Amino acid sequence: MSEQRSLLVTGGAGFIGANFVRYWIEAHTNDSVTVLDALTYAGNRASLIALDENERFRFVQGDIGDFEAVRDVIQAQSIDTIVHFAAESHVDRSIIGPDLFLETNVLGTHALLKAALARHELLTGAERDHFRFHHVSTDEVFGSLGPNDAAFTERTQYAPNSPYAASKAASDHLVRAYNRTYGLPVTTSNCSNNYGPLQFPEKLIPLALLNALEGVAIPVYGDGQNRRDWLHVADHCRGIDLVIERGKSGECYNIGGGTELANIDLVQALCRRVDARFAADATLAVRFPKSPASKSGKCEELIEFVTDRLGHDRRYAIDGTRASNELAYRAERDLERGLDETVDWYLANEAWWRPLRKGPVVTSK
Repeated sequence: MSEQRSLLVTGGAGFIGANFVRYWIEAHTNDSVTVLDALTYAGNRASLIALDENERFRFVQGDIGDFEAVRDVIQAQSIDTIVHFAAESHVDRSIIGPDLFLETNVLGTHALLKAALARHELLTGAERDHFRFHHVSTDEVFGSLGPNDAAFTERTQYAPNSPYAASKAASDHLVRAYNRTYGLPVTTSNCSNNYGPLQFPEKLIPLALLNALEGVAIPVYGDGQNRRDWLHVADHCRGIDLVIERGKSGECYNIGGGTELANIDLVQALCRRVDARFAADATLAVRFPKSPASKSGKCEELIEFVTDRLGHDRRYAIDGTRASNELAYRAERDLERGLDETVDWYLANEAWWRPLRKGPVVTSK
């Protein structure tokens, strides 16, 4: 059994962060979790509302870039474990407005690291040894793979191709520097594309799914052959848990889903699932009358190829050998099961996603 922890989860109202908080509260029944989130457009307080009555959960609205405020939260809650999700993460938005990505992902991470170091330097003995800063990063820092290239490992050279990826690469380097220079105990994980419950509707899977339900064109970049490795968010949460509990300070771990798929194949798979659910449940046609599936049509009719994204990476793939060998990590959900569960979750949780829908957004992360 692991030692009791007091966690600070930054960005805990976002997609992966909220899933992680809910996972940790359930899996670690003696631990307390404090969420720090600025509640920008992608932070959704509703994703955590079910935890408000839990005495082990606290929510603080705040910016990771506010060093003094973050330092005070860390001290007040006796934080010994920081799990850093807070980031601007949408590639399209980074192309249009990169400044915010540098402010949040680079300067914000730096302020958080300073606050973590201030806390660590106050600790002694076992408490000092117990402290951990875990940084959640992405496979996009490694750039783009050719069709026959080996998958990314933890030793792959960084080659970010978007302002988002570059800002995350910079934050990765800052985390490493605080370990090497100041002795801050850190770990980093680089994950592949996440999907599952609570994902903001601008990302590819919820966008395609919700557009199919509402009869809106489903945009797919270029020829649709950009390939991604897909990781269910529940598997990602378990992977981060293993890194925190078993990972070596100063080291990085790749967490992947083990399933590569072209974007067009993924979108078509989602469309088929929507069609099948409408065929099996007549009430869906009443709820979503604009969907082609409500009239016995096919949602694939909505797919529309659009001009490719600037600098669009062709392929990502994760080699998870290290996490498997050192942490005993493996993804438990294959993509077929994961997509089924995801479609069913969005159908059952319209009250969660409906307020977030503000029209279609072109995306293909």
